Amino acid sequence: MKHLFFFLLFCGMVDGHAQSLSVFPEPSPRRIDLLKIDGRNAVGSVLHAYSGPARWKKKEWLLAGGIAVGTYGLFLLDEEVNPIFTNQHDNIPKTVRDLAFYFGKPQYNYGLTAAVYGLGILTKNEKIRKTGILLIASATTAGLIQSVSKTTVGRARPSTGIGNKSFDFFNSTPDYHSFPSGHAILSFTTAHALARSVRSPWLKVGIYGLGSITPISRLWTNAHWLSDIGLSLAISIVSVDSVFNYLQRSGDYEQKGLTPGITWRLHAGPSSLGLVGTF
Repeated sequence: MKHLFFFLLFCGMVDGHAQSLSVFPEPSPRRIDLLKIDGRNAVGSVLHAYSGPARWKKKEWLLAGGIAVGTYGLFLLDEEVNPIFTNQHDNIPKTVRDLAFYFGKPQYNYGLTAAVYGLGILTKNEKIRKTGILLIASATTAGLIQSVSKTTVGRARPSTGIGNKSFDFFNSTPDYHSFPSGHAILSFTTAHALARSVRSPWLKVGIYGLGSITPISRLWTNAHWLSDIGLSLAISIVSVDSVFNYLQRSGDYEQKGLTPGITWRLHAGPSSLGLVGTF
């Protein structure tokens, strides 16, 4: 399964165009100059993401409200849904469990991110460099949010057996680091960022499918509640989209380097409320 992921990533980077792997024509910029440009954009995009609420308009506030309402809705279902997932643990194939483990582990995930950016610098390929910066900055943005949130909120994990309404603010023990999920955020942030780098809808679906395995695995291993995972995915999407928009406007990369991802809108009906994504 790990080999399949790297094959999909390679296909997405090539994207059917051999010229996308070509290096800069002579005279070629120095790699140190490219590193300075990319470093500036990485830091700038993270700061842009954190200052985002100050620029939000009606659409963004509606989306934030939809995420809050959706998270609360999942919160009401937590204890009912939890056994459905945990009862499936022993039925999950080992290859799927291994993939969930490796893709969600920080050291493996960061290794993938570093490899993508390193390839971009080595070849001086703008598209791969830009994808690497998107991965690095998005993971930093979402990672800091989850690190602060899970410690501050202090929600008990389902494995503690004390219920989904148990909170102990600023508790530093792992048993109270359930909300949100760091593994889910890391894996889905990577998937959403990579999906923005490919044009094929089928390849996007494959990447999102791989990125969803780790979040789901956190449910069947009894490590997180459903509402933890729902909020984690929302944090990933918002973080990546904010970094993406900053890089698109930076002027340091050609606009063709990345592609639009999912467009999210709030959907409300007589008996339903949710977020709908299209790509």
